[in-house]
Amino acid sequence: MAEKYNLKNPAVKRILQEVKEMQSNPSEDFMSLPLEENIFELQFAIRGPRDTEFEGGIFHGRIQLPAEYPFKPPAFMLLTPNGRFETQTKICLSISNHHPEHWQPSWSVRTALVALIAFMPTNPDGAYGSLDYKKEERQALAIKSREAAPKFGTPERQKLMDEIHQYMLSKAPSVPQLSHTTTDEISNNRELSHTTTDEISNNRDGEAQINPENTDVLAANEEHSDSESEGRIVENVREVRQDANAGPLRVSFSAGFKLSRRIPAGEQGEEEQSSEIRVRKPVDDRLFTWAAVGLTVAIVVLLLNKFLKANGYAGYMDGL
Repeated sequence: MAEKYNLKNPAVKRILQEVKEMQSNPSEDFMSLPLEENIFELQFAIRGPRDTEFEGGIFHGRIQLPAEYPFKPPAFMLLTPNGRFETQTKICLSISNHHPEHWQPSWSVRTALVALIAFMPTNPDGAYGSLDYKKEERQALAIKSREAAPKFGTPERQKLMDEIHQYMLSKAPSVPQLSHTTTDEISNNRELSHTTTDEISNNRDGEAQINPENTDVLAANEEHSDSESEGRIVENVREVRQDANAGPLRVSFSAGFKLSRRIPAGEQGEEEQSSEIRVRKPVDDRLFTWAAVGLTVAIVVLLLNKFLKANGYAGYMDGL
């Protein structure tokens, strides 16, 4: 291969040096080899980053190096469907020729491939050539990518891609270690469902623990049970609301009245036969109404007297 190129050319010298370094120090995360007919074009494959939806996937692509390499950045293109980058489209990254202002001559093909792997799970943010597939779709594509290298280019290129694919497949785990977050969430939901079912069953059997917030309710039920031998207490509740206006003053008053009566034990049978508990001698509603009106009038008079005293009319109400 070296005999075909001018070894004094800085770009050729740099490329051959990097290829030799990658072959002598291979990585399990990527592999890259130049074409026999053109060392300025390399085929590569990267392994999906661990602990992401791409894990276990083998993603092929190509690199085009400029004649001014390493002083100008390379161009990257992915060939395997992955859900993050469009296929057969130059990738827009800070390490690619889309942003030559960020490229540094000290970087290499190895550096760029490591950076490309790191960019896989990042947010695309609408960058050119980027995709934003759902996590489940990317996982499915990652598993499918293991089957074979994509079909692309000449037979020589395809042979090189198949060689790279077999190497990457031998280094990849037999089964992709996909994220277990969804599995854990489903397990937690199932445990929660079982817990709720057990609580309902315990409540039905009368074995549920007492909640401190329900102590008042339970105490009322116990009092009701204890009083069954002596008679039932029936409560009749009325609420009366009155509004009064006195010039700039507005008085709103709400009063609640509760009347309790114990039903003798002998009368409980008749009460239980009815669909609802009724009081034998209903209280006259007029009593509650007059009581509320009287209390409202008293409050209005007191407030009006206070208002008149505050405005210099002291003694006016006393003379009434």
